[in-house]
Order: sequence, then structure tokens, then C-alpha cells
Amino acid sequence: MEKIDRLDRLILEIISQNARTPFRDVAEQCGVSRAAIHQRVQRMIEHGVITGSGYHVSPNVLGYSTSAYIGVKLEKGSMYKNVIPYFEKIPEVTECHYTTGPYTLLVKIFARDNTHLMNLLNNRIQEIPGVMATETMISLSQSVKRGIPITKGASKE
Repeated sequence: MEKIDRLDRLILEIISQNARTPFRDVAEQCGVSRAAIHQRVQRMIEHGVITGSGYHVSPNVLGYSTSAYIGVKLEKGSMYKNVIPYFEKIPEVTECHYTTGPYTLLVKIFARDNTHLMNLLNNRIQEIPGVMATETMISLSQSVKRGIPITKGASKE
């Protein structure tokens, strides 16, 4: 895709705050027609700039009161390709990253409570072939959650 221009960035800024904002309102804020907004959004979807939309469901409402990050050490880092399918089969795993540093993988997981978390760790994750060790960090509170900065006003450090 060619470069993202100022108007594209403004559109992304608006719809990333609320994906349900009507194109009419986006057009009004941007000072262009609804058709222009529709065309630009479609183009950004087709080129992979916009990769999804939808609703975010609160895990607490569904009974998942425990959020944790699990550092996973594998016997060999190259085993990660074989291990990922096991994590994909655990519905409570919401993210899995292949990382540098002390862990081969960093996994985000939601559990109903600490007993459920312990069961997932002992009977699912630590039973995966190649998993040598895990370290669990329970999230007490999420303080910041946002997307990446879209406007050029983002810090340049």
C-alpha cells in the first residue's frame, strides 16, 4: 500500500476510539464526504492496515477474574513451532509471543480463579512436550490498554 496520509491517520484515530462511529460522523469530523471515508476504509482493509473490528468482551463478566502472564522456557528455542499448536488448543490462552530474554514464550491467560489457573498450569501447560519451566505473574490490575499511536504527535524517543 502506498503511504498513509494525514486523512488516513485521522480516520484511523477516530475509528480506533470507537469502531461503531458512523461514517457520516467520521466524514463530518474529517471534512470530507461519506463516500471518501468508505473508500479509504475499504482500501485500508484491503491493504491490511485495518486488520479487524468488533467488540471487546470483559473477561470478568464471563467469570474470568484472574489474568496472568506465563513465561515459558522450552528445552530448545527452536521447539516453539511444535509447542504453539498446544497453546492454540487451550481456550483460556489469549496471546502467545515468541520472545527474546529469559523466556522462549510469553503467554497471556485468563482463568476463573487461582484454582483454575493452577489446573491449567499443572495439567495443560506444564504437560506440553518440550516445556522445561514456567513462571507465572498474576495481573492485579490493568492500568493501561490502548492501541499504537496513530497521529504524528506520538513520541519519537
